[in-house]
Amino acid sequence: QVQVVESGGGLVQAGGSLRLSCSVSGRTFSSLAMGWFRQAPGEEREFLAVISRIAMRTYYADSVKGRFTISRDNAKSTVYLQMNSLKPEDTAVYYCAAANSAYPPSKYDYWGQGTQVTVSS
Repeated sequence: QVQVVESGGGLVQAGGSLRLSCSVSGRTFSSLAMGWFRQAPGEEREFLAVISRIAMRTYYADSVKGRFTISRDNAKSTVYLQMNSLKPEDTAVYYCAAANSAYPPSKYDYWGQGTQVTVSS
């Protein structure tokens, strides 16, 4: 059974930084493309970033490009989302997801429970 677990959320002031982590077990991590999403109250889930299996390729939503960086450590079965210059509108529950398909994934097969990020003004 595949488990996806996010961590690293919290409360931060506008302009600050956070790094989210997502660990995966139950599947060979290097066979998975990994993505980050978020969902704010009353909003639809929003794609943020994706990284290919061996981290050769990444892609970002315009809303976070230049501020957020996705990376992975296959030896640790972990993907990260470094978030800089945070804004109050970045407040949301952040989700990590894993895809069995090749990059770019057409769908994500496994999802975490989410971690709350709150940015105060």
